[in-house]
Amino acid sequence: MKSNIAHLRQEYSRQTLNENEVAEDAMVQFDKWWQEVVASEIYEANAMTLATAGSDGFPSARTVLLKEYSVDGFKFFTNYNSFKGIQLAENPKACLLFFWKELERQVRITGLVSKVPDQESDEYFYSRPHQSQVGAVASPQSQIIKSRDWLDDHYELLLNEAKNTSVKRPAHWGGYNVKPVIIEFWQGRTSRLHDRLQYSLNDEGKWQIVRLAP
Repeated sequence: MKSNIAHLRQEYSRQTLNENEVAEDAMVQFDKWWQEVVASEIYEANAMTLATAGSDGFPSARTVLLKEYSVDGFKFFTNYNSFKGIQLAENPKACLLFFWKELERQVRITGLVSKVPDQESDEYFYSRPHQSQVGAVASPQSQIIKSRDWLDDHYELLLNEAKNTSVKRPAHWGGYNVKPVIIEFWQGRTSRLHDRLQYSLNDEGKWQIVRLAP
């Protein structure tokens, strides 16, 4: 089966990324880019690829949603018993990737992962729509289930039970924080000679910037 995949090509030329124009702090630079993304009204700009690997070394990747970022790291929420949760329990390291094609930009974040305090998980869980709260309880994420009908019936049963009561956050559902040690900013350029600036934390906790070949 032949295809023309190899001939699909897009030339990038919107912007440049230079050392004398970026912030000294990687999180300040991320915030700068994030504000530009928000201003551009990109659809689901907070969608990011989360890559993990368990004790067997096999990597796994999926798309999750960024819910908060600060100097402490990047936070997302999920089921702790999911496949990603199991891998993170075995190997609490991860890589995040944002790709904002409209701006021809990527950000790659490598960091150490820890669970957020229960209070933060509670605050976010109870801020979600009621149906999403029920969904978090109803879905045994990453487990084998009988059918879609089983999932829908189980959800409807729990939804009816919780019609007049609040939904308690399950102990197996909560947040993770990815504390970055490396952040790479990528700006698409012509002829595939892209700009890549990598920030790495040194032993003193300061960011060092280097340029990587594309």
